[in-house]
Amino acid sequence: MSSIKHLVSWKDWSDSEIAEIVDFAVYVKQHRVFFSGHMAGRSMAMLFQKTSTRTRVSFEAGMTELGGHAIFLDWMASNFSLSDIDFEAEYLSRNVSIIMARLKRNEDLLVLRNGSKVPVINGCCNLFHPCQALADILTIVMDRPNDWKSTKVCYIGVHNNVVNSLIGITAALGIHLTLVTPIASEDSIVKEVVDRGVAKGTLSWEKDVHIAVKDADYVYTDTWVDMEFFNDPKFQKEKEERIELMMPYQVNSNLLKGTKAKVMHDMPIHAGYEITREVVESERSIIFTQAENRLDAQKAVILKLLENP
Repeated sequence: MSSIKHLVSWKDWSDSEIAEIVDFAVYVKQHRVFFSGHMAGRSMAMLFQKTSTRTRVSFEAGMTELGGHAIFLDWMASNFSLSDIDFEAEYLSRNVSIIMARLKRNEDLLVLRNGSKVPVINGCCNLFHPCQALADILTIVMDRPNDWKSTKVCYIGVHNNVVNSLIGITAALGIHLTLVTPIASEDSIVKEVVDRGVAKGTLSWEKDVHIAVKDADYVYTDTWVDMEFFNDPKFQKEKEERIELMMPYQVNSNLLKGTKAKVMHDMPIHAGYEITREVVESERSIIFTQAENRLDAQKAVILKLLENP
């Protein structure tokens, strides 16, 4: 087994390691200037098979602010689409200090990790989105620094990669997560992660969305349709079916009436579907702060993997 530390999913990290990276992310955010030259002379390869705004910007800006350099690689414009992934990964890792990969399949990410001689960060795959979950927890900790461990988070939407990562990180930290997930296919659920949350007593399910949000500190939602399929004509029928099924679970002012919950969304937002524009722009929304925190979360991961092996 390699001694290189990677971030593919939180199930590969211990509870104490996860608690440590959360504390470190807070420190990085509060002391940005301290780390301005830490990546001098180092490069990060950013490999994209999926579209991106926040992952691309936050990693590239983060590496730049740390004094390093980020190299953008489009999967289809590289030889990753032509050759064995592990061979290309080994070559790439001989040129850079760290690799961030945003791929469609977790299986391909694991092959890439196995071929790499440097740390690999999962920038999103079909099963996990650990960097998003770290930014989410960073947002909660910064929002309520004195009692964040007693936080109750309610996620409403489709069981997806973000949910898997939220389950993992909340289980490690003792934060309670309630899921309202009318759509939860076997392909999207990682049993090992769910079992960890159940064993820790941090994970529960609720069918009635109004009961679920009643005592929540944060209400979290996400797109009902994977971003690469949202505008795909081939996916139109399934998209319409999903929208019809999920509309009763929309995060809107009526749902939030009588609660003090703040609202989170990992973006991109499809206003009028999973959430209304009114709620996105309301005072209870911390969505854009949540998105901004991707920058400091990314920095913390880069620094931890490269400076604390």
